[in-house]
Amino acid sequence: MSNSLGNNLLYQGFLTSTVLEHKSRISPPCVGGNSLFQQQVISKSPLSTEFRGNRLKVQKKKIPMGKKRAFSSSPHAVLTTDTPSELAEKFSLEGNIELQVDVRPPTSGDVSFVDFQVTNGSDKLFLHWGAVKFGKETWSLPNDRPDGTKVYKNKALRTPFVKSGSNSILRLEIRDTAIEAIEFLIYDEAHNKWIKNNGGNFRVKLSRKEIRGSDVSVPEELVQIQSYLRWERKGKQNYTPEKEKEEYEAARTELQEEIAHGASIQDIRARLTKTNDKSQSKEEPLHVTKSDIPDDLAQVQAYIRWEKAEKPNYPPEKQIEELEEARRELQLELEKGITLGELRKKITKGEIKTKVEKHPKRSSFAVERIQRKKRDFGQLINKYPSSPAVQVQKVLEEPPALSKIKLYAKEKEEQIDDPILNKKIFKVNDGELLVLVAKSSGKTKVHLATDLNQPIILHWALSKSPGEWMVPPSSILPPGSIILDKAAETPFSASSSDGLTSKVQSLDIVIEDGNFVGMPFVLLSGEKWIKNQGSDFYVDFSAASKLALKAAGVGSGTAKSLLDKIADMESEAQKSFMHRFNIAADLIEDATSAGEFGFAGILVWMRFMATRQLIWNKNYNVKPREISKAQDRLTDLLQNAFTSHPQYREILRMIMSTVGRGGEGDVGQRIRDEILVIQRKNDCKGGMMEEWHQKLHNNTSPDDVVICQALIDYIKSDFDLGVYWKTLNENGITKERLLSYDRAIHSEPNFRGDQKDGLLRDLGHYMRTLKAVHSGADLESAIANCMGYKTEGEGFMVGVQINPVSGLPSGFQDLLHLVLDHVEDKNVETLLEGLLEAREALRPLLLKPNNRLKDLLFLDIALDSTVRTAVERGYEELNNANPEKIMYFISLVLENLALSVDDNEDLVYCLKGWNQALSMSNGGDNHWALFAKAVLDRTRLALASKAEWYHHLLQPSAEYLGSILGVDQWALNIFTEEIIRAGSAASLSSLLNRLDPVLRKTANLGSWQIISPVEAVGYVVVVDELLSVQNEIYKKPTILVAKSVKGEEEIPDGVVALITPDMPDVLSHVSVRARNGKVCFATCFDPNILADLQAKEGRILLLKPTPSDIIYSEANEIELQSSSNLVEAETSAALRLVKKQFGGCYAISADEFTSEMVGAKSRNIAYLKGKVPSLVGIPTSVALPFGVFEKVLSDDINQGVAKELQVLTKKLSEGDFSALGEIRTTVLDLSAPAQLVKELKEKMQGSGMPWPGDEGPKRWEQAWMAIKKVWASKWNERAYFSTRKVKLDHDYLCMAVLVQEIINADYAFVIHTTNPSSGDDSEIYAEVVRGLGETLVGAYPGRALSFICKKKDLNSPQVLGYPSKPIGLFIKRSIIFRSDSNGEDLEGYAGAGLYDSVPMDEEEKVVIDYSSDPLITDGNFRQTILSNIARAGHAIEELYGSPQDIEGVVRDGKIYVVQTRPQM
Repeated sequence: MSNSLGNNLLYQGFLTSTVLEHKSRISPPCVGGNSLFQQQVISKSPLSTEFRGNRLKVQKKKIPMGKKRAFSSSPHAVLTTDTPSELAEKFSLEGNIELQVDVRPPTSGDVSFVDFQVTNGSDKLFLHWGAVKFGKETWSLPNDRPDGTKVYKNKALRTPFVKSGSNSILRLEIRDTAIEAIEFLIYDEAHNKWIKNNGGNFRVKLSRKEIRGSDVSVPEELVQIQSYLRWERKGKQNYTPEKEKEEYEAARTELQEEIAHGASIQDIRARLTKTNDKSQSKEEPLHVTKSDIPDDLAQVQAYIRWEKAEKPNYPPEKQIEELEEARRELQLELEKGITLGELRKKITKGEIKTKVEKHPKRSSFAVERIQRKKRDFGQLINKYPSSPAVQVQKVLEEPPALSKIKLYAKEKEEQIDDPILNKKIFKVNDGELLVLVAKSSGKTKVHLATDLNQPIILHWALSKSPGEWMVPPSSILPPGSIILDKAAETPFSASSSDGLTSKVQSLDIVIEDGNFVGMPFVLLSGEKWIKNQGSDFYVDFSAASKLALKAAGVGSGTAKSLLDKIADMESEAQKSFMHRFNIAADLIEDATSAGEFGFAGILVWMRFMATRQLIWNKNYNVKPREISKAQDRLTDLLQNAFTSHPQYREILRMIMSTVGRGGEGDVGQRIRDEILVIQRKNDCKGGMMEEWHQKLHNNTSPDDVVICQALIDYIKSDFDLGVYWKTLNENGITKERLLSYDRAIHSEPNFRGDQKDGLLRDLGHYMRTLKAVHSGADLESAIANCMGYKTEGEGFMVGVQINPVSGLPSGFQDLLHLVLDHVEDKNVETLLEGLLEAREALRPLLLKPNNRLKDLLFLDIALDSTVRTAVERGYEELNNANPEKIMYFISLVLENLALSVDDNEDLVYCLKGWNQALSMSNGGDNHWALFAKAVLDRTRLALASKAEWYHHLLQPSAEYLGSILGVDQWALNIFTEEIIRAGSAASLSSLLNRLDPVLRKTANLGSWQIISPVEAVGYVVVVDELLSVQNEIYKKPTILVAKSVKGEEEIPDGVVALITPDMPDVLSHVSVRARNGKVCFATCFDPNILADLQAKEGRILLLKPTPSDIIYSEANEIELQSSSNLVEAETSAALRLVKKQFGGCYAISADEFTSEMVGAKSRNIAYLKGKVPSLVGIPTSVALPFGVFEKVLSDDINQGVAKELQVLTKKLSEGDFSALGEIRTTVLDLSAPAQLVKELKEKMQGSGMPWPGDEGPKRWEQAWMAIKKVWASKWNERAYFSTRKVKLDHDYLCMAVLVQEIINADYAFVIHTTNPSSGDDSEIYAEVVRGLGETLVGAYPGRALSFICKKKDLNSPQVLGYPSKPIGLFIKRSIIFRSDSNGEDLEGYAGAGLYDSVPMDEEEKVVIDYSSDPLITDGNFRQTILSNIARAGHAIEELYGSPQDIEGVVRDGKIYVVQTRPQM
C-alpha cells in the first residue's frame, strides 16, 4: 500500500473531526509528548508525500504563501552543527552575557569532554541537561556526573556551574558511546529564570571516533520513514530531484550509524513507528500472512484505542505496549479469514472490537505552573472622556449635508399636519427609500419616496395580521395601479409640482379600512426585484399607536426613540435571524448617535433574543449562509464602534457576547452542507436526523449547538434518551420548543451501535461549524478563528479556510495550547493563570484598529467566560485552602473583571490592594489580615457600585422595551441581575463571602463592630434603608435592622437599637447621634447572624453589647415594660434656643469672636490660637456673625426674596415639607449689600487671608454663593426634622459663617479623646482619611483608617482597621465657609454636622490607590503621623479639661486643627 493512501486513510477515517484536538502539550523542557498518539492528530500537511523506491517524491498543493496552519506541532528549537574533530560554539544570551561550549573528542579510550563557560552571568547558574542517544528522542541520564549534580524529577540532571572570576565554568565527561548529543538549558537561580535557545533547548553533538556502517543493510521502508522525518524537521521544503536523492541517502546513513552503535533493526523499527506522525509504511504487498500487520494500520487501531481511553498521557513504554495490543487485535481479525482490504474497511467504520481501560484525560504533572509576567496593573485603568477625540473632531467639522431623501422627509414632515406614526428610511441599492405613515380622521396615509434614478414600481399588499399578503381594495388604489393575485402594483411618479426643493419619485396611498395593521411590499426596477436585505419591506400601522398608549414619562433614562424604532421593527425582525441582525446593523448608527443609552437599547434587545424571550423564526425560510452573512455585517459594525468609541467598549463587548461571530459565505453554508454529509456517511437519513436537517436548512439558530451537544451526550451514554433530554432541558430546550420550530422536530434520536464512532467523530466536527456561526464566546472556536484553520470540502460540501490573525504576540499560540490542555482540569489554578496571561497579552491588540479585531474580541470574550466557569468549578479546590490561596484566586478573578469593564480604576486599585495583602502575608506582617479585610470591604463596595451602574444603564431600557414587546415580567424583574450573574462579578462576590469570616477570625475582628454600646429591648423591624424611615415615629420601642446605613441619616423616634451590615464610620453623624441618644448601634458582619435577626421581625429581643459582641435573646412584654429604654413622651428639661440679633458688623476678625457674635465652633478655634503645642497649626479665621443673614434679607435690594421666603415659610409651618427645597433655592437669589462686601474684604485682608475679589468678579460671586449655601442649609431636611424632634423653635436658629483658608490636605482626621465605643477615657480614638474630611463626616462609602492610642503612651498607636474608602476629596488653595449655628452649642443636643460647610471651589474626587500611600505602606511614617494626631488631641483635651471632638488635617506631615467641640 502506498504511503499517500495510508495517510488518507488515517485522516479521512479518523481525523477530519479533530481540527481542534491537535493541541501540543506544553511540557517541561526535556519531556516529550505522547509521540505515538498525540502526533497522529497534527493538522494535515499542506504537502502530500509518496515514497517510491529510493526517492522522496513531494507534491505541492495550492496554498497561500506564508500562511500557517493553526495548532501545528512544532519541535523545540535546537542547536545542530556539523561535527568536526573539535567543536566550539559561542552564543549571545542576553545583555552582555555569553555562553561558549567546547566539545573535545576522545583521544584515547571513549571519553568525550564538553566544556561550558558563561561570561558575565549570575552567581548561581545550573546546567539543566540530559543526553540523547542514537535513535532516541527522549533524554537519558548518564551515570557519569560532575560533583553536586542532582536528579530533577527523574527527567533531567541539574549541575551547578563553578564561579571563576567573571566566568562560570563546568565540564561534563561522557563515556557512553551510544550518546549522540547533549541537550540542555541554563537555570539562573538568582533571578528565577530559564535561559533558552530561542525558546527551546540548546543541543550540541559529540565528536566520536568514526564508526563505519556503510555496509550494513537497512530495510527500505525504514529509510523511507527516516527520510520523511528529516524532511519534516527541515520545514517541509520543496526539494529538487537531486536534493531528494541526497536526503534519502542521508537518512540511510543515519540509520546505518545507529546500527553500527549497537541498535537493532527491531529497535529502529519501534522508534520510527512510535515517532512517525504520518503512519509511513511501504506499499501493501499482494499477499499478506496473518502475522504481517502493516504498521500504519496498527497505529490507526492504537489511535482508536487511545481515543476510547479518553486520550491519556501515556509514558513511552505504555505507548509501545498499546501499539502491540492494537496489532494483536488486528491479528485476531485476520485469523477470522478476512483479507487485509476488508480489515482496512472495518477499521474506517470503527467495527474492530477493542477493550480499553479509561484514563484521566490529563495528568496533573503534564505542565508546570506558568511564570506570569510582572506587570504594572495601573496600565489596566480605562478612563475615557465623555466625548472622545473622534467625536470632538466631528463637531469641529461642518455638519454633513442631508441626503436628498432626508431633505425631502424633513420638508414633507413640515407640510403634514397630521401626527406622524412611523418614519423609516431604508437603504436600497445606491439610494434611499422613505416611508412616512400618518393618521388622520381614521384614515392611514402612507407616503413613499425614493431617489433612485430608474423608474420604480411598488409591488404591495395589506395585512390584517403581520406578514400576511392581502390584495388591496380597488377603491384605494392610486392611479396607474393594476391588481395581481395577492398584490397590487403601482408606479412611482416624479415629484415636480409639490413645491419641494428635492425632486424625487414619490407615491401616496390612503387606506380607509382601520382593520389593516401593516403593508408588506417590494420594489420592481425593470426586471429586477429590490428587497430589504433579502426580505420583504414591511410597514407596521399599529406599533406606533400602541406606543401612544404608554403613559407620559415612560422611557425616561433610555434612548426612547431608538427603542420605539426597535419595537416598530420587531414584527419584521422575528421572521429570522437574518432579518434581526440586519435590522440591528441598520440601527447601529442611531445607537451611536444616542450614546451610552443607545447601545444599552441594542444590548437589551439582543439579550431578549439570546434568552429566547423573542421569536427567532416566523413563517420565513432562510439559508444558513444568509444568517451568517447578516451576523458578519452586524459584528463588523460593532467592531468599528469598538475602535471609534472607546468609552462604550464595555457595553459593545456585552452586545457581541449575545451575537455569534457569523462569517461571510462558506462558514454558514457548511451548516447546510455538512449535515447532509453526516447523514450520508453514517446511514441516518430518516427520523429525528431528517427533521433536524430540515430545520438546519431553513432556519439554523443557537439552539442547534445545544441539539448537537445533546446528540453527542446521548451517543456517549450508549444511547440513553434520558441523557439527551437532560442536556436539552438544562439549556432551555423543551419538547414544546422543538415542536414550535417552523420545521418541527417530532422524533427522538434512534441510532444503531455500529453508528456510534462515526457519529461521534462527525458530530464533534459539526459542532465546531455550528459554534463558528452561533457561539462567538466558545473558546475552541474563538481560538481557531484567531489561529486559523482549514476544513477540506467533500463532494458538494464547500471547504473553509480561515487565515491566522496577524501580529499576535510571541508565544501566544503556546499559551493558548496550555489553556486548552487545562480547560477541563479539576484544579484550576494553572488554567486561571494561563487565561489571565492570554488576556493580558491580547489586550494591547484590542486597543488599536485591526481588520480582524472582532475575532480578537470574541477570543477575549471567550477567555473571560472561561475564567468564570473555571472559578465556579474550582470552588471545591478552595474548601480547605489557606486564606492566601483564596486571596490569590480573588486577585485573578478581579484582574479578569478589570480587563472586561470600563471605568475600572477602583477595581484596579482593589487588585493592587490584594497583591499588597498577599505580600504582607508572605512577609510575615502581623497586620495582613486586617489590611486584607479593608481591601475586601472596598472590593464589595466596587462591585455594588458596578451593579448600580448596570441597573441605572440597562434596567429602564429593559422595562420599557420589554413591556412593549410582551417580554415575561419575571424576565424584566431580574434582567440586570442576570447580566451581572453572567460575568466575573458574581464569582468574585462568592469568593469574598468565603474569605470574609476567615479574615475576621484571623484579625480577631469578631462578627460585630460596636459603635454605641447600649443595652436595649424592643420589637424587631426590618427595613431596606435607614434613610427611607428617618422621619418615622415608632410608637413602640423598636430594634431597627437596616440593610443600608450611609452615615448622614437621623435615627427615628422610638428606635432603641440600630443593626446594619453596612459600615458607617464610628465618628459619622449617625454614629454620634446614636451615642448621644443612648441608642444601641452596631455593624453585623456575619450574614448568618443578620439573617437570624431579620427572621425574628415582629418579636421582642433583648440586646446586650460586650466590647466585641452583641448577645441577643428573645424577651417578653414584662421585660419590655421594665426596660430602662422606655422614654417619656415629654423630655424633663426642654431645650431652648435664644435668638441672636445683628450686632452691627457684617464681618469680624478672630479676636472679636464672642458668644453673642458667633457659635462655639468659631470661638473654640480662636481660643486655641497660641495655646496649643507648636506641632499643631491653627488656620487663620474671620466670620460673618449672627444676624447677618437676617440683615441681608431685610435690605431693600432683597425685598422680592424676602416676600417669597415669607410665603414659603408659612407653607412649611402648615406641614408642606416640600417647601424646604424651595426655601433653599430662594435663599440663593440673595444679593450682597455693598457694605458686607467692603467689611468682609477688610477683615480677610487684615488677617492675612486672600480676598477672592482680587482674582476677578467671578471669584467673588463664587464666594458669595458659598456663603448663601451655608445659610440655606438651615432648611435642609435632616437639620429641620432634627430640631422638630427635640422641639426646638426653628425660627430661633441663627447661622454665623466661619471663614477659613483651606489647607490642601494630604489627610484629614477626627479625634474623640474618650473612646466612644468603650467609654474608656484612658485612650484616644481617631479616624483618618485621604484628602479632605468631608469623606469622613459625610455620607461617603467605606471606612476610614481607625486607631486607638493610650494617653500614657502616645508613641504607640494601635491600628484597629485600615481604610476602605475608594474616594478622596482634594482641592486647590481656596476658602471654605463653615456653618456655625447657635444650635450647635446646646448641651444634650448633637447639632454638629447638621449644617453645611461649603468650599468656594469644587473639590476634585480622586480614586485612592492605597498601595502607594505611605500611611499604609510605611510603618515608620504611619507611627509618626498617628502619634502626632494623638498628641494634638491629648493637648487640646488638657487645655479644655474635658473630652473633645476634634477635626483637623495633615499637610506635609504637619498637624492642623480646624475645629474642636465637647465630645457628645
